Amino acid sequence: MPYVATRDDCIFCGIVAGKLPGRVVYEDDRTVAFLDIFPLTRGHTLVVPKRHCVNLLDARTEDVVAVALTAQQMARTVSDRLGADGVNLLQATGKVAFQTVMHFHVHVLPRYVDDGFVLPFERTPGVDAELDELAARLKS
Repeated sequence: MPYVATRDDCIFCGIVAGKLPGRVVYEDDRTVAFLDIFPLTRGHTLVVPKRHCVNLLDARTEDVVAVALTAQQMARTVSDRLGADGVNLLQATGKVAFQTVMHFHVHVLPRYVDDGFVLPFERTPGVDAELDELAARLKS
């Protein structure tokens, strides 16, 4: 059975437990969704598991599934209720990947035409030999 996280040093655990303020917009047995206090776009929402885990690699499968389903639900909600033209889901694992709160979470970023938010992707084609070697290493 899921339980409320108890890490006293985690801000998201504090929001989940109701010990810290949060603008909660959805809650179920396993997850909580609340508005980000540093929104990148209007309606930027965070989805977290109630059970504390540091990141995606640390999370239990059932919590990852629950967060994914709630993120999908919140994507539908921001589209329907806020009129978002699109949605980005962003998950960061580790400081090098821009994770700033060490509690697994997914950002639901409503997107609007001309919202000014950009993700700087600089794409270049891969080298065939390197891609072949990587594919071989990643196959199970």
